[in-house]
Parts: sequence; C-alpha cells; structure tokens
Amino acid sequence: MEVMKRETEHGWRARRRSRVLIASVAGAVVLGGVLVLLPWGGGDAPPPAPGPAALARGAVTTGVPAALPDLAVLIGDRETHLRAHPLDGVSWAVLGAAYVEQGRRTADTANWPKAEKALRTSLKVGAERNPQALEGLAALAVARRDFPAAKKWGESAVEAAPKRWTAHAVLIDAYTGLGDHKGVGRALDKVMELRPGTPAVRARAAAVYRDRGWREDAAAQISDAAAAAEAPAERAAYLEQAGRLAFERGDRQEALRFFQEALRTDPDQRAAQAGQARALAALGRTTDALSAYQAALAKLPSPEYALELGELYESLGLDQAARVQYDLLRARVRGAEAAGVDEELVLGRFEADHGDPAAAVRRLRTEWGRQPGIAVADALGWALHRAGADEEALEFATIATDGDQGGGVRSALHVFHRGVIEKELGRYGPARRHLREALMINPYFSPLRAPDAERELAELGEPSVEDPPT
Repeated sequence: MEVMKRETEHGWRARRRSRVLIASVAGAVVLGGVLVLLPWGGGDAPPPAPGPAALARGAVTTGVPAALPDLAVLIGDRETHLRAHPLDGVSWAVLGAAYVEQGRRTADTANWPKAEKALRTSLKVGAERNPQALEGLAALAVARRDFPAAKKWGESAVEAAPKRWTAHAVLIDAYTGLGDHKGVGRALDKVMELRPGTPAVRARAAAVYRDRGWREDAAAQISDAAAAAEAPAERAAYLEQAGRLAFERGDRQEALRFFQEALRTDPDQRAAQAGQARALAALGRTTDALSAYQAALAKLPSPEYALELGELYESLGLDQAARVQYDLLRARVRGAEAAGVDEELVLGRFEADHGDPAAAVRRLRTEWGRQPGIAVADALGWALHRAGADEEALEFATIATDGDQGGGVRSALHVFHRGVIEKELGRYGPARRHLREALMINPYFSPLRAPDAERELAELGEPSVEDPPT
C-alpha cells in the first residue's frame, strides 16, 4: 500500500509538472515571444525564431527602431492580452511604447492620445516609479516636440532606474530641444558608459557629434552603427541618418546611395524616401524628386516634407502646386496640434518665408521662451529679418551659428540666414564670408535658398582693395 501510495503521488506530481509546463508555454505565447527563452523539445534542436510581436517588443524596449508590420502585430497582441488582463502594468507600458514608435514611423498623430492613455494606465495599475512607463512618456513628449515634458519624464525615469541606458538616451533628445548642451554631453557620456559600442548608442553619438559640428566623427559613428545593426528596420534607420549627414555636407550622390539602400533594406523607411527626393532634386532630377516626395508624403504625411515639396514646386515656377502643398501643411499642422504636438517651429518657418512674418515672430518668440533650441534660434532670427528687425535678428542668427553658444552644427541654411542679415545691416565683410561658407558647406542646401545665396554673393562682389577689412 505504501509503495502504491508513493507511486500515485509520483504520478500526480509528474502530471502537475506537465500541466505547469504547458501553462507556462501558453503564457509565453500570450506574452509575445517569451517562448524562445524556454527549453525546446527535441534534444539539441535550436528554438524557433522569435515571431513578429517578440521582435517588435525587443526593439521598442531596447531603444532601437522596429519594423512597421511587426509593430502592428505587437500592438494587436498586447491589446488582446490587456482586454483579459487589464491590471498588467508592464504590458500597458509595452503597448504605449509601441504606439509611440508606430506614430513616429508613420506621422499618424492618432497614436499619441492612445500612447499617453496606455502609459498613464501603466503608472496607475503598476508601480508609480515604473521606469519603462516613465521613459515611454518621455519618448512620447519628444515625438510631440514637448521638450520640457520630455525632460521631466526622462529625469524621473533615470531616478527610478539609474542604470537603464534608454532613459538617459531619451534625455539627449530632451536636452537638445531645450538648448541644454551640457546636459546633452552628460547624457551621452552616461549612455556610452552603460552600453558602449552598440549600434543604437553609436547612432545617438552620431547625432550629438553632428550638432557639435564634428562631421567626420558623426559619419564614422553612423557608418559603424549601420554595419553592426542586425535587424533590417534598425539598419535602414541608420542608413537614412547617414544619408542626411552626407546631404548636409553637399555629397548628393553618396546621400542618394544611402537613402536608396535604406529603402531596399526596409521599404517602409519613408524618411529615406523623402531624403531620396531631396538628393534627386539637388542632382537636377526633378521629375524623379517630385515622385519620391509624393510617395513619401502618402505614407508619412509630415508637415516638414510638405514644406520641402512646396518649395521645390516654387523653385520650378509651379506656384499653384506649391500652394496646394502649403495648404496641406496647414491642415496637417492643425491635426497634429489637436493631438498635442508642438508644430510652432515648422509653422513659424513656413510663415516667415511664405506667409505672415510678423505672425512667425510671435509664434517663434513663444517657442524660444519655452524651449530654446538651436533650430528655434535660427528660425526666429530669420523671421525677425523677414519682419524688418535685423539688429535683433542678428542676435539669434549668431546664437544659431556660434559654437560657443551651442550652434556648432555646420548648417548651410543657418549660415546663409546669418549672411543675408549681415548684408542687410551693411556688414559686408562678414556677410560675404558667411554666404560663401553656406555654399561651401552644401551648394544644394535648398532649391530656393541656394540660388538666393549665389545672387546675394554676386551682389556683394569682391571686397575693395582700398577698404580696410571688417
């Protein structure tokens, strides 16, 4: 009897272990990819490859770009799971991060309210110091161009988890938007300490080095990041970044190669398609450029790209087509603002050149008071010039182009703006120098403004041998 009892207990425990294992496997499937971490039957056979939800989850929780189809699967998976488990704070945070990434990749502002709701729910049902949800709210604020909020949430995430490198990474974006260049340096140093040499960290370093004017260092970092990236979506994002760097230094052909390779690697990389259009326009292939812009805008309706396309039409004398794009820009800005996005910068730039410069000054003054980044300094300086306030305009143009004040980025557009303002003020020596510098940095920086730079420089002529240097 005792033997039979022990055999019965042994059988019951074996059956219980079997049920637990089955339940664990089922739970792994529901959680989207944990299954790959469990032992797989069949001796030494490798485990199955992770599915789309697992791939996307791995991307959004480790600070790298995710493929759009995988994101859609992850979002559907988490939404289904949360209907049955509404108190799962971790899954709410994952869902919120996925919404942010999807919105960033598609410019679909409907994602922002959904992301905010998911991330705040994560804080409500889980721990209040949930670093993943705090970091997600910081990334959402960056996507909305709300850099004060990004700083608040990002610093809270760092306080909750000081060793979480992705929290420090999102602070790089927040501090950049606020013009806090020392803060950017500290955040980058921390990221490089916590995750040295990874592709995502190299891409972050490349962006910071670009802003400092370290063009060769930036190019080297992003080249290494693209070479080391394994997932196609991640590699395509870094190739697109490399293309932007190449275009900014005036290398049209290399930029085009980077953008085309990014699109071959990930056809959903619409930022690369807009970059391709930019490079094609610079190469004089305007028909191809127009087609590429239209294709990019169909999938990524960014106000920035609408402005670029409108200015390309205007440079070709197609004023009616340009006005159509400018009207679309206004409509997209209204939709974005309804979803909590700050589009004052792009709207101010548009109004300064194509609308009401005085309205642009009002918008950009407010923006400068709230988040004084270098791009805002340049836009405000140019708006002031267009409104006739050149003395004040030069103050902001100097901030945007002076490395000691944070404007170390070698931007042909920023230097062009400064040169035109100096010419208007009769400071012909500095004006001549800056207009030449703009065309040396990138002779193709804008289909409208690059020809303007050549005309302004021709009007200045060569300096008189009798006049002392300025």
